[in-house]
Amino acid sequence: MRTESDFIGQREIPKDALWGIHSLRAKENFPDQTAFHKEWFMAIGIVKQACYQTYSSFLKAIQDKFPNEKFPFKLIESNLIEELEKVSIEINEGKHFEHFIVPAIQGGAGTSINMNVNEIISNRTLQKLGKPAGSYQDIDPFEHANVFQSTNDVIPTSLKVAAIRLLQELEESINSLRMEVEKTESKYRNVLRQGYTQMQAAVPSSYDKLFSTYNNALSRDWWRVSKCFERIKEVNLGGGAIGTGLSIPRFFIMEVVPNLQKLTGLPITRSENLSDATANQDSFVEVHATLKAHAVNLEKMVADLRLLGSDLFVNREVHLPQKQVGSSIMPGKINPVIPEFVISVAHKVYANDVMISSLCGQGCLELNAYLPSIGHALLDSIKLLIAANNSLAENLFHKLEIISKPIEEGILKNPSVATALSPYIGYHQAAKLAKEMKMNQFSIREANAKLNLVTEELLSKLIQPEELLKMGFRIGEILNK
Repeated sequence: MRTESDFIGQREIPKDALWGIHSLRAKENFPDQTAFHKEWFMAIGIVKQACYQTYSSFLKAIQDKFPNEKFPFKLIESNLIEELEKVSIEINEGKHFEHFIVPAIQGGAGTSINMNVNEIISNRTLQKLGKPAGSYQDIDPFEHANVFQSTNDVIPTSLKVAAIRLLQELEESINSLRMEVEKTESKYRNVLRQGYTQMQAAVPSSYDKLFSTYNNALSRDWWRVSKCFERIKEVNLGGGAIGTGLSIPRFFIMEVVPNLQKLTGLPITRSENLSDATANQDSFVEVHATLKAHAVNLEKMVADLRLLGSDLFVNREVHLPQKQVGSSIMPGKINPVIPEFVISVAHKVYANDVMISSLCGQGCLELNAYLPSIGHALLDSIKLLIAANNSLAENLFHKLEIISKPIEEGILKNPSVATALSPYIGYHQAAKLAKEMKMNQFSIREANAKLNLVTEELLSKLIQPEELLKMGFRIGEILNK
């Protein structure tokens, strides 16, 4: 064991642990088991790498300009900054995450997150230099690992980096699903199906029209998600505690974000108003609204397919892939687990949306203390939606089957098909035809033969699939011209 101190007191820390007293206090103060997102942890690594690179440039610049000056503040040696940068690269690669012990839900605006990473960087650097962990007189979590940084600029900036990275992955997953839906749309082009409104039979439609509605919705989702980075590309890195840059060199403030942009390859820019970017988190509300819209479209789509593929649906033509045994007591039962999974994801996203909106409104004056919970919910939603899209593409649409019934057994026995005759005989006569079909279980041919409303030749033409599916009618058709 080793002993570490802060101004509250002392604590014993395992000898080889890369975390220290600040991480331990956070773990004890916030006894929550919700794991912190690794993607955010990794993003903190690359943000700190940008800070160390910028410090190196700053060091060279002032030494070149003032070669013989003694500065009132302590400078960090260039070789030590290089070692800190190497460890920050390791963090961006996901290494040492097992030493990140701070839970996701916490108080303190993210100070515990930042200090856990600072302690990992300090102790890992000490380890690489052959010195025992906790030798903070040589490498200090505050003066070295956190140089020219604040929790209040590092944590929101790294959250935006993590979110943009995951949003790019979400874009890809939406597009993969859209392509599977498009294949299904093409496969079942012009295959008739009964349309429904308010769970009651409506006019005829087709399966490609149904799947085209899903495809178009997903295309909108993809477009909206692709624009999300515009909402969160402005960062407050270099702004320090409240965006004023107090105690940070202007050189550092001007250079650190361009360095981060180069390192990440992301279109990140420094906010024109660092105080605004520190105090207000409405951009996360806006981004999550896009995620919520996508969740709504996914839920609607799978709810449709679950209904169409259910045993309750008398004219069941949609057959969902059988993915797993559905009951521990009823042999042979198969349940729509993929739609259920996606619906569960959608409702978790809705819950996260309420949380993000509420906590973003809880920002007080210069800072929002709830950024850890806001960030956790945001990344949670993105990752859940990636999983939902991937599962739908691989586990549902890839092997979805439509086994349609002959038109004479399905569409032509449904009274709603009488709507096709309305332009020729009017609403009331069409209603009379529909009633005859319903009361006597007649097909439209049988009912028309009894009522003699239109000729058999005209009826045969009007109930052809291409006629039922075409976009409206021309007046010349009614006038037979």
